[in-house]
Amino acid sequence: MKTKESRFQVHDELTAPERSVPILKGALSGGGQLPNFIGVLAGSPAVLRAYARFRSELRNGSLPYATQQRIALAVAEHQHSEYGLTTLQRTARDAGLGLDEIALAREFDSHDEREAMLLRFVKALLESDGAPARHKHEEAREAGWDDEQILETVAHVALATFSNLVTRAGDVPLDGSSEESRLSIAA
Repeated sequence: MKTKESRFQVHDELTAPERSVPILKGALSGGGQLPNFIGVLAGSPAVLRAYARFRSELRNGSLPYATQQRIALAVAEHQHSEYGLTTLQRTARDAGLGLDEIALAREFDSHDEREAMLLRFVKALLESDGAPARHKHEEAREAGWDDEQILETVAHVALATFSNLVTRAGDVPLDGSSEESRLSIAA
């Protein structure tokens, strides 16, 4: 079976531009394999730094990590991102979401009514040509989400959209497939 190749080079710490290397080394220090998405972003040090900073700031925001994962799942499903959905299946489980909550998040829903209201706001945001319906914003507020959290939600939608655009534009292969491809070439 032939492994799909990215339209962008998937860099590692040996092939990346010099200004991307410190961020890649930081990503690798957490253990495991470098995600192909990060390897692609390394081709532009400015884009990699911008993504890393944006993601870092949002991770330290006021939204719980499980909520962040629900938002990313909903956006990935809406935007038909195979790469995003595959990656998020693992990270959402790490965030404590069960398989039922993962499936619901992909449909902009949750068993937790507060989370469901926020996901309905996300759906309205993604589906509207302009501002989402005012009542969706008000419903999220009534469910207990404050303006800081709603603004972070919009930022998470933007971050997930950016990730999905890059992986789709680059036809980025699923994680592990670049290594498999390199091994088959070496064989």
